[in-house]
Amino acid sequence: MVELRGVRHRYDGRLVLDLEHFVVPAGAMLAVVGHNGAGKSTLLRLLALLETPTEGSVVWDGVPVPRRKRTALRRRVTLVEQRPVLLRGTVLENIGFGLRVRGISRADAYKRTAEVAEQLGLLSLLERRRTELSDGEVQRVAVARALAVRPDVLLLDEPVSSADRAAAGAMYRALAAERKARPLAICIASHQLEDAYRWADDIRALADGRLSPVTPENLFRVELAAAGTDTMSARVGTIDILVTTDRAGPAVLAVPPGDIFVSREPLSSSARNVLKGRVTRIAAHRAGGGGVAVTADVGVELIAIVTAEACRELALAPDVPVVFSFKASAVRVF
Repeated sequence: MVELRGVRHRYDGRLVLDLEHFVVPAGAMLAVVGHNGAGKSTLLRLLALLETPTEGSVVWDGVPVPRRKRTALRRRVTLVEQRPVLLRGTVLENIGFGLRVRGISRADAYKRTAEVAEQLGLLSLLERRRTELSDGEVQRVAVARALAVRPDVLLLDEPVSSADRAAAGAMYRALAAERKARPLAICIASHQLEDAYRWADDIRALADGRLSPVTPENLFRVELAAAGTDTMSARVGTIDILVTTDRAGPAVLAVPPGDIFVSREPLSSSARNVLKGRVTRIAAHRAGGGGVAVTADVGVELIAIVTAEACRELALAPDVPVVFSFKASAVRVF
């Protein structure tokens, strides 16, 4: 439906986004994950036609978007930013604003407003004003306002960053219900991998403005410091990760989950990264194939992929002690 082709975008001469091809298909639920500063928000603003790429083009339905048609197409796409701004007035007036400017009748506007307010658990807040809302409630109102106008593409920047788990679940269920009811493509920028794996059809990772060739788990922005010949050390959380590279200074590390060996006790091996911790989550790996995603706190949260058989043999479960081991050469550097 909407895509970027050959896009390179700069701020004050600094390259912040470099994407040869990025597409949000019709009806998709796409999650874009990555560290702070990876380019997620910039990507959404380009897709929303709020900024024009320094190089390359934005394409809608296979046709490059000319400048003169951007305003008309903006009615088909809505962006909810991480810190949305509400208008003066009540929650009811905010949700219905887009409907009113589109000339929708008062009765139809109220009906649609009530529908999305109910979906997002906002009915009890309809008469409240901005100053009476929490940050999480402001985010929900902004998403409701976006859903009310029935866009073809909905772009959400960290939509549950201020929400508790119950509110986050309600929001994602409302989005799923809207997609079921009509054609709607959704692209969410998030750093919350658990939500991305639970709700998205497709997940893509950004690292320093580029699509990462590895799975989006275990991505970290670091400073690389010398730790021996051809080996660097990076502080991540409370641990140091050893990396085989000749690079130094700022970088992004990716530890592929399939390259992490999981055991209950340290084993004799050539792995130079041996990290002790406790399991925090066990879940079926979204990529399928019978794999199990094991999340552990080893000083920083890491995700490893093991077979279902290995999970049973190791008796892995939340709060069980575990050891994650991986080679310095397995760590990707960007």
